[in-house]
Amino acid sequence: MNDNDVVIVSAVRTPFGKFDGVLKTTPSFDIAQEALKEVVKRIDLDPKFVDEVYYGTCIPAEYAILTNVPARQVTLGAGYPEENVSLTIDRACCSSMTAMRLGFRAIKSGDAEVVVASGGENMGNVPLIAQAAKARWGVRLGPIELEDMLYELGYGRRGFAPVATDAGHVAVEYGVSREVQDEWSVNSHQKYFQAFAEGKYKIGEELMRLELPQKKGGPIVLEKDEAPRDNISLEKMAALKTIYGNPTITAGNAPGMNSGASAVVMMSRQKAKEFGLTPMATIEAVQAVAGKPFYMACVPAQAMDKMLNRMGTTIDQMDLIEINEAFAAVTLVSTKMMANDDPVKWQQLLAKTNVNGGAIALGHPVGASGARIVMTMMYELMRRGGGRGIASICGGLSQGEAMMISV
Repeated sequence: MNDNDVVIVSAVRTPFGKFDGVLKTTPSFDIAQEALKEVVKRIDLDPKFVDEVYYGTCIPAEYAILTNVPARQVTLGAGYPEENVSLTIDRACCSSMTAMRLGFRAIKSGDAEVVVASGGENMGNVPLIAQAAKARWGVRLGPIELEDMLYELGYGRRGFAPVATDAGHVAVEYGVSREVQDEWSVNSHQKYFQAFAEGKYKIGEELMRLELPQKKGGPIVLEKDEAPRDNISLEKMAALKTIYGNPTITAGNAPGMNSGASAVVMMSRQKAKEFGLTPMATIEAVQAVAGKPFYMACVPAQAMDKMLNRMGTTIDQMDLIEINEAFAAVTLVSTKMMANDDPVKWQQLLAKTNVNGGAIALGHPVGASGARIVMTMMYELMRRGGGRGIASICGGLSQGEAMMISV
């Protein structure tokens, strides 16, 4: 242990709401600021001691109606001092893990001693948008068409394929069938419900109670994830049609479009001693990568492989693995790559991957998911009495992040 180690001293997320759930019209700012309040409250840390806040988000159309600088607005809304320095990050689904990576760098360099890394999203609150060429500058006759910013997540407007389409084709290329993806997705739900029954997803650990006041009536209260489905089966999965013309991806073997926020307090080990705080985990390494847009499903493997090689260790030495289930195809392709296409090793890796279920079950509010998978893994390592874990996530157009922690 070194006084300059970067440690996690608090980590929390809101329950994740489903697309048409109770949070569907709640701005992401309102959700995120509650996570920023809770993460410091849990350790009785005055926000004035937070040097920097990094806030990840992914769909600017959702917060555009609330104008810009989300990080600044969220920190002020959470009651952090006006002097607090903040930064908004958009690295697609990687954003909140990118926030953790930048916080790690700031602490290691000595530029900061205490950092909050966070992220939030509400995909159900994304508005329909009118093009400025018609809406602002007017049309002589006829209707104004509205665009759904969630359709294909906008990638088609710039000449890229929808990420689901690419992931489906890459799965076929790597020999990961639709049936295997469906089976993994059913298991994701089953693992989630087992973990929930065992008290692993409870208020006070990873989860916080979310209570949002309303102008009329009582507050919105959310105490558990809305997205998990307890009536899912392989038969129902097999009956679903693929989306965007891809060969394997369906609404069942992909996560929903969710709402939620996550936040993590990071500091040097020395600073934790000064505050009398017990580190929950040590961040051993971080890694960012990017690759060919078509191969987004491969990026988690590329990020993990690059970091493991740099650290002189292997995936076999990790006790737990978290790979965000952007689609089942991403987790399956990336683990298969890490196994070097060895079927026995592949099954061994899958057995310790997303052991309490993943985004297909509990949800994927894109800006919040990177930090979420790190804390999910961290809390499980704590329950097991310690160990090392590696978490990785992909983002649109083949961006990736990986993080190694020890408990």
